[in-house]
Amino acid sequence: MLSRHKVMSAYLQTGQITCHDERGSMIDCTGSGQDADFRSGVSWPEPRFEVLDDEVIDLLTGIVWTRNANMAEFPLAWQEALDYIASMNRDKVSGSANWRLPNRRELRSLMSYQTRKPALPEGHPFVNVFSGWYWTSTTAAINTAYAWYIHMEGARMFYGRKEQFFLLWPVRGMVDTILPATGQTRCYETKGQLISCAGSGQDGEFRSGVRWPEPRFEETGSMVIDRLTNLCWRSSADLTGRPSTWEEALKAVTDLNQQQGGTCLWRLPNINELESLVDCSEHSPALPYGHPFTDVREGYWSSTTSMFETDWAWALYLTKGAVGVGQKRGAHFSVWAVCDFPSRE
Repeated sequence: MLSRHKVMSAYLQTGQITCHDERGSMIDCTGSGQDADFRSGVSWPEPRFEVLDDEVIDLLTGIVWTRNANMAEFPLAWQEALDYIASMNRDKVSGSANWRLPNRRELRSLMSYQTRKPALPEGHPFVNVFSGWYWTSTTAAINTAYAWYIHMEGARMFYGRKEQFFLLWPVRGMVDTILPATGQTRCYETKGQLISCAGSGQDGEFRSGVRWPEPRFEETGSMVIDRLTNLCWRSSADLTGRPSTWEEALKAVTDLNQQQGGTCLWRLPNINELESLVDCSEHSPALPYGHPFTDVREGYWSSTTSMFETDWAWALYLTKGAVGVGQKRGAHFSVWAVCDFPSRE
């Protein structure tokens, strides 16, 4: 039997610690193949947060957040949010002049997939957390007049017009050890026109996160190694050849292990593993340009249950790069198997 060897990864554990069947009932995680069975990714420290007056350090990522999750007190348009951050730097709020609007991976790093209302780690020290949408600094490649935002109630991530009004949550401190960069290198104004990144405050200016290796992917037989995360993906991104239910997806990966054996223990990826593949400069699919994968489909099941409604599970909408949910009993999404990079020792 293969051991579940954990490697250091450029993605975080989701925080999920319980398992649920297709009807939403809690079950034993052992052998379920679900997120909480494997708990893949960088584990969370205990305690997770350290409070310093009006700031909070996330000891998992090293990012510093304002303790007040609603600094502006009211929703702002995207450019207004960027301008607000610029004013914080001019005023040296909390003695710092390096505040920024978080990119989508930075904001997602706060999400716990075990909690809801808000979807933040249990016992978090933040105040004034609003159960609504929060802007990121990352433009949506599929329509550059739109930007990514995340809903604090349940952790969904989608994009909306930059002229809409949502909240902001300032961050500072560069991340170059755990969270991957988003891949976005360009900047865009409200209407979607390309602009210079210098002084924009956007994701494309800071490019915060772990730099991608070059080349990023290494093909080996029927597997592709992502050298950024040390994850091995099936080169064919469609294990079942058709959209499947969630239970069918989990079973298909179990069957794959029984059929192939070998040094790789395949699993259905958790939602953070799936999202780690996204290149925020690309769409249709939102994968790095020149990727080696075949049979790429529109959306994929993750092994992560939605704690908002436990008969639903998280999925990656790969055409757009969005993170949402689907009802487990519906044949909504495709199946893409992943495993940890086998040790060469």
